[in-house]
Amino acid sequence: MKNDVLRWGIIGGGLMGREFASALGRWFALTDEDLPKAELVAVCDLSESAREWFRRVPTVQQITADAEELLQNPDVDAVYVALPHHLHRDFYFKTLRAGKDLLAEKPFGIDLEAAQTIRDEAENLGRFVRCSSELPFLPGGQRVWRFLSENRADLGRILEIRAGFHHSSDLDASKPANWKRQNATCGQAGVMNDLGMHVAHLPLRLGWKPRSVYAQLQKGYALRPDGRGGQTLCDTWDNALLHCDLEIAGESVPMRWEMKRMAPTETNTWFIEVLGTQAGIRFSTKEPKTLYIFENGREQWWKTTDLGHKMAFETVTGGIFEAGFPDSILQMLASFAAERAGVLGDKFGMVRPEEAVLSHQIWQAALQSHQTKRAVRV
Repeated sequence: MKNDVLRWGIIGGGLMGREFASALGRWFALTDEDLPKAELVAVCDLSESAREWFRRVPTVQQITADAEELLQNPDVDAVYVALPHHLHRDFYFKTLRAGKDLLAEKPFGIDLEAAQTIRDEAENLGRFVRCSSELPFLPGGQRVWRFLSENRADLGRILEIRAGFHHSSDLDASKPANWKRQNATCGQAGVMNDLGMHVAHLPLRLGWKPRSVYAQLQKGYALRPDGRGGQTLCDTWDNALLHCDLEIAGESVPMRWEMKRMAPTETNTWFIEVLGTQAGIRFSTKEPKTLYIFENGREQWWKTTDLGHKMAFETVTGGIFEAGFPDSILQMLASFAAERAGVLGDKFGMVRPEEAVLSHQIWQAALQSHQTKRAVRV
């Protein structure tokens, strides 16, 4: 890194590209002196209107419609590639072969074979690669991770694990289809490709790999408006329930992962709950300030505490204030920068390539399970 500054490029200036740029614009709010500085210096998008938005970012020096131009820019150290799933392998390969480090969007390739080749290419070239998953970086997610990492024995025997991510916007049949509604661009895993990494990140980081999966998958509306006055086919899975079996401390434990684009009343809800015989913990973005901790005794109790702005990477924001999605992105990017620089320590890290590949192995088993109506080993 030149002058201890991590210089970013973005390929794909849509919704998440703008969120990424906005988070980098608040980098100075981070107070950890071990973190390198970071700034956005280059942006690529095919859309002129998308490119135009980034002209408001004072650090951006290059705005182009040609990804090759951005990748040949010697002032770019790492690239965030935010493109549809079917383009992941091609553009991730181009990024790695240009000598850039990579922040990949989930699901890290359209399918298992793509994910494996991306992982292997990164290893062969010696590039630093991580995959996006923001919500576990919220204070509630971090409290759950710390509790389960440091106090797992306090749970007693683990009885069950639930994790999920729910949306409701696809219940609107008038909502125009986009590339996430078609297998050719989203992938056969559908909603698992779309939302699954958020659900899998924390359990997999805790070492909770399923031994087998029984999946129930659902499709919603077969046709949607195409945005041009007609209709188009929607052939991806919209909801997925994965009933997993894993072993913890020699005991079989059920773990359910829920990924839904059709979940009534749920605008954007990420949650995790772990229950044991002696204790448990639960957090949901539906109640973003509240952490639930279960304690056993003659009677059972859920204790709650109000979460403030306590982050893994401290900022100037006062501890009494509430955290939101933009804060989780800033924390995720700080984690990338810290781990890349070798200063992450015991803080929570982004999704590793091997975890992304494992998630695809689980999605593949889920597809086979739904087809055969039986549990499939991972």
